[in-house]
Amino acid sequence: MITLLQANEVVAKTSGMIEAVSGGRIDTLLKQLISVGVDVGKSILLALAIYIAGKFIIKLVNKVVRQMLERRGVDATIQSFLKSFVNILLNILLIITVISALGVNTTSFAALLASIGVAAGMALSGNLQNLAGGLIILLFKPFKVGDFIEAQGTMGKVKEIQIIHTILLSVDNKEIYLPNGSLSSGSITNYSKMETRRVDFTISVEYGTDVEKVINALKGIANSDNRILKDPEPFYALSALADSSVNFTFRVWVNGADYWAVYFDLNKKIYEEFNRQSIKFPFPQLQIHQ
Repeated sequence: MITLLQANEVVAKTSGMIEAVSGGRIDTLLKQLISVGVDVGKSILLALAIYIAGKFIIKLVNKVVRQMLERRGVDATIQSFLKSFVNILLNILLIITVISALGVNTTSFAALLASIGVAAGMALSGNLQNLAGGLIILLFKPFKVGDFIEAQGTMGKVKEIQIIHTILLSVDNKEIYLPNGSLSSGSITNYSKMETRRVDFTISVEYGTDVEKVINALKGIANSDNRILKDPEPFYALSALADSSVNFTFRVWVNGADYWAVYFDLNKKIYEEFNRQSIKFPFPQLQIHQ
């Protein structure tokens, strides 16, 4: 039989053992917490140091990029786009580096970013195409602000080149938005690219009209207008014997800014000069034989 005294001794020894084990576990837990805290603290300090140094480096790189673009005389619109792109790219790299210093698995983070990028790309595929088109336009400059162009069945003066759209101002003062994606991959006619342009006329007169009389009349009209360039010289020729008329080709070169003024003025002068010299304009004729 176990006496009461023996039972008390067993209970006392058991309690002591439990207290010893509990105390040991607490000490171990505290040591682990301290160790983790020290490691986390080191990671935070390292990440903070990387962030501060990274911000300084980004600022320095942005300054170098800006100075390089300015020295090379890059267009202001392209400068703005490139500086923004470089700044965003460097900040993304800095964020990934800081997260890696904190002990986060960057592989999973990169996979998450890739998934988000794929989803965003699928949702915004049209806008991404326009973004790429805007970059192509800014880099290769098929036209610039102020040029008069024809593209996508539309004519107008370029008012603004945006990242997604190009804005044209039509001759009747309407704003037209053209997506850069289709604009960069389609046909573009730039009427302002060259300093000079050729004005073409096809003039019809009656059969029986003296050819030299018509050509001399055209030469007199060309010589009387100072806006018409001497080099290249104006061109005059009998170009076709049509069904009801004799057709002459009349071509002159002018400065690009004078194109429309010369075009309309010469139409008026040709009409007045031909009437003054009794050079007859033809009417459609149809002969019926029985």
